[in-house]
Amino acid sequence: MINWYKKGEMMELKGTYTAMITPFVSGEVDYDGLRTNIKYQMEGGVTGILALGTTAETPTLSDREKEEIVKIVVELAKGKVNIMVGTGSNSTASTIRATEKAKRMGADMALIVTPYYNKPTQDGIFLHFKAVTDAVDLPVVVYNIKGRTGTNIETRTLTRIAGLRNIIGVKEASGDVGQMTDVINQIQNRSENFSVMSGDDALVLPLMSLGGKGVISVVGNLVPKMVVDLVDAASKGNYSRARDLAFKQLPLIRAAFIETNPIPIKESMNMVNMAAGECRLPLSPITPGTRELLGGVLKELGLLS
Repeated sequence: MINWYKKGEMMELKGTYTAMITPFVSGEVDYDGLRTNIKYQMEGGVTGILALGTTAETPTLSDREKEEIVKIVVELAKGKVNIMVGTGSNSTASTIRATEKAKRMGADMALIVTPYYNKPTQDGIFLHFKAVTDAVDLPVVVYNIKGRTGTNIETRTLTRIAGLRNIIGVKEASGDVGQMTDVINQIQNRSENFSVMSGDDALVLPLMSLGGKGVISVVGNLVPKMVVDLVDAASKGNYSRARDLAFKQLPLIRAAFIETNPIPIKESMNMVNMAAGECRLPLSPITPGTRELLGGVLKELGLLS
């Protein structure tokens, strides 16, 4: 069941979204494995699926591969769960074209990252999002992740962006709980149409206790139901159960980010015979020490004998 509703013309963003990995076999996209993984997510009860995000190794994918991935996601998931597609880049014109294409192919919303490498000013960031939302009539989730883009979206800038048409929320991966609190207080709490989603699995419970609406998760690739249960418990105010689930997930979350994402989560999936395969260069194979650590965590969770 799709966990969103419209207020006027706007979609509310909330719940559990999984930032899907891209499975590979011998360097090629494993489309059959992708189909299996999508079905596993839907069986786990997720609200939505993010295709072509950071975890998907999107910068290494060709245009043809991106198109085929979105096509498969839409074929399997449209009308069953929400479909979010990463369309951002460091070129505004390219971002507009990618967002238009995602809309044509059936995406319910786009995830657009702060332009990276160029390091735009705060005004430049605002104008980037304004240009995209002016050009394409599709709900947009802002993706703030300074660690990968080199530029933080300041709260005053995000306030301006939130006033643009079709902006429905932010994936907050700044790692700054103080900033997240300000965004919830100054933007989400003053708008019926803006949601703050955690972009960090470790901060789901703290963020939701402050009023955040859910998560766009990496570990959900492996344990979607566990993440769904945590988000559902927190959204209902059952913080005792939410804490238990958060503490249970914490070793996995720590292990999943001990090396660059998605190296550890893909290896975890390989270890339990899920479709994942290797990462594409420039991401290197997992180190033996991390693999051993992952094995111990998976055994503790009962996922590996």
